Order: sequence, then C-alpha cells, then structure tokens
Amino acid sequence: MKKLQSRTPSQSETIKTEVVCPNDTNPMGILQGGRLVEWMDIAAAVCAQTHAGKICVTASIDEVAFRHPARIGDILIINARITRAFGSSMEVLVDAFARKVTDTKKTLISEAYFTFVALDTMGNPTPVLPVRPVTAQQKKDYEEAIIRKSAKAKRRL
Repeated sequence: MKKLQSRTPSQSETIKTEVVCPNDTNPMGILQGGRLVEWMDIAAAVCAQTHAGKICVTASIDEVAFRHPARIGDILIINARITRAFGSSMEVLVDAFARKVTDTKKTLISEAYFTFVALDTMGNPTPVLPVRPVTAQQKKDYEEAIIRKSAKAKRRL
C-alpha cells in the first residue's frame, strides 16, 4: 500500500511584509483593523495554496485579537503557517508583528486562526496532503488544531 505524502509546515510558511501608509489608517494615524485582517488573509491564503497546490478559499477566521496598534510608517511582518489539514480544509495560524523603521524590535500586534478549503477546477472541495509537524512547536500546534476544530463544531450545534 502506498504511503500518503505529506508536507511540513515550513514548506508552505509565508512571510508578508507591508508598510503602514496614511490610506491604511484612521484619523488618529492607527492602522485600521480591517486592513490588517485583509493582509493577514492574503498571507494565510498563500500559505494554504502553497501547501495544497490548489486554489483555496477562506472558510472562517477565528478570534482575531488586536493586541497593540500599528501606526503610519511602521513595518509589518505577517507570518502564516499551516497547523493541520483536515481532508479538504486547513488551519493556518497568522501572527502579525510591527516594528519602527529605526528599530529591530518586533511587537506582536495581532494573531488569528484562519480555515481554508481547497477547491478543484469545478469549485468543489478537494483533498489536500496531510501536515507532517517536525518541531516541538509544530507538533503542539498540530495537536491543538483538532481541539479547536472540535470546539468550533460544538459551537455550531
């Protein structure tokens, strides 16, 4: 029997960089939450599509937390990494950091779990390769993903 292939989280990890411009902010010069979520969604989509090798669509975003503000001129580093695949869906953890141009210190400003579904050429859900965690953190994220999925299913009932 042929063993099903898998991919490690590092094979699809995605890093997106943005600069906060005036048109991205509110009248106080603080990054708008919706713009940040848009950028996080793009990074998560690239991660999911790289893992799946297929077009993927956002199915849900869980608990977007805005921890600190980002301001005009800040550099954002958005990191997306797959935690687990479930048939045709995948969970992607996205962390967003901000730093001043003149500083190397990054501050976590937001994090969220995104769920994506892979689609075939007809737009129907299609299976994706399993995730093969390697590091201790990846293994922890992998195990906790099933708990989050179960909790989400219970909330829908």
